[in-house]
Amino acid sequence: MIAGQVLRLAAGVEYDGSGFYGWQRQRQSPTVQACVEQALSSVANHHLTVHCAGRTDAGVHAFCQVIHFETGAVRSERSWVLGANTAMHPGISLLWIREVDSQFHARFSARRRRYRYRILNRWVRPAIARGRVAWCRRPLDAERMDQAAQALLGEHDFSSFRAVGCQARSPVRRVHSVAVKRQADEVVVDIEANAFVYHMVRNIAGSLMAIGCGDRPVDWMEELLALKNRACAGVTAPAEGLYFMAPSYPEHPHLPVTESIDFPANDRLLES
Repeated sequence: MIAGQVLRLAAGVEYDGSGFYGWQRQRQSPTVQACVEQALSSVANHHLTVHCAGRTDAGVHAFCQVIHFETGAVRSERSWVLGANTAMHPGISLLWIREVDSQFHARFSARRRRYRYRILNRWVRPAIARGRVAWCRRPLDAERMDQAAQALLGEHDFSSFRAVGCQARSPVRRVHSVAVKRQADEVVVDIEANAFVYHMVRNIAGSLMAIGCGDRPVDWMEELLALKNRACAGVTAPAEGLYFMAPSYPEHPHLPVTESIDFPANDRLLES
């Protein structure tokens, strides 16, 4: 660390997760965290460690992942963004950077997190969108899926949608909004919660697809919540359809977290 005043900076990061082994730095490479740290360190002229709002798995994308790090280097926002992106892996872009107070933490200061799951629903496999959408060749009824998804609103034990190996102390989470809608050949699932257990969105998406295909009734989601048993729920949907949209920081309104992100206007919201 460079001697002198230490600054804490927050930044927004966009990435295509197709070519990465997930967010977290590990032996296998490349990882998003390692690439971001390397690029930012080249601008700061010293090693940086970054912390994120929500770690993503291999193949999962992000519209606005939020990170924070500490540095003694003083640079303009333009210098940070242009310098980092020049050195960055082409599948990652730094969107913005802002100074934050010492109490800010990308993960622990986030009050909500929002994910989107994209399903290409046609009988022909994707080519242009390959690696960026899940594919379901059977017709999906988005209205049935949306109706079923409303059972998720509120605070529940999400054990039926929690993957083996989840390290969270509790399976209880609070879902604030959820919506399923069709956009031409795509069925899109949007869900916002205070936090998520491991593979929660992908497991929810897999179960909703079973309902959308007509293999399960609409009230199956409510039944699964009551069963609290992962073995009873649907398959884990593929990683390539999942997008980390953005976290929410109501105590830090100066962070441009949700700018240019297409959040649907017709969500059914549960007020906190």
